[in-house]
Amino acid sequence: MAEPTNHNEAGEVAPSTVEQQAPSVAEDHSPSTDSPQPTDIPSANTPDPTTANPEANPNAAPPDTSSNEEKAKPAAKKAAPPKGDKPAAKAAKKEKAPTVEDKPFAEFIQQDYLPALKQTLAAQGVSDLELTFRKQKVPVIGYNEDDCWQIVGRWQNEGWRQFNLYFEKEDIQGRKFFSCNEGSQPSTLEPFLGDERKVTLDLMLYGAVQRLNGQKWLQRN
Repeated sequence: MAEPTNHNEAGEVAPSTVEQQAPSVAEDHSPSTDSPQPTDIPSANTPDPTTANPEANPNAAPPDTSSNEEKAKPAAKKAAPPKGDKPAAKAAKKEKAPTVEDKPFAEFIQQDYLPALKQTLAAQGVSDLELTFRKQKVPVIGYNEDDCWQIVGRWQNEGWRQFNLYFEKEDIQGRKFFSCNEGSQPSTLEPFLGDERKVTLDLMLYGAVQRLNGQKWLQRN
């Protein structure tokens, strides 16, 4: 029976228990770099913060107090606005409908003011009034201006009563004058609605009624 060969006699070196027979712990946990790096080998001075007692070790991590439901919830994401949506365009400003005062001057007088004036004076007891619209000289003595548009109101049964409403230009917003006479030519011109900033159909009706009422020419006086 052959005798066992001695490693020393065969020129072999017996493997070291630390270096050859077991993996090197230092190699497994040492980083493969020349710069200093921390390792995951626990140290006696720095215990694992998740297993250390926080009352005994002030460096220990605080316990996780969140519930399982909170942990299971996915992180909420801020909803992004849908692509392609644009803020609604502002509604176009609605154009204001034209009024009767916006009509051409002669059209407004003939179609709107004269019928409304006759109806308004009829409600005041005047039934025999003749209204005309004409361009002529101002019947005031000494007034030598050019012809202007006038509304002439004459009582048919009492022809000696007459009033005139004068328009300096073809614009109801322009200067206006009023005169009245009983059997003779008027001697003066009075401003008509001169203090009003914007003249309307209703305001022109009101001004005529007030002036004739002041003259005591309305039957309801």
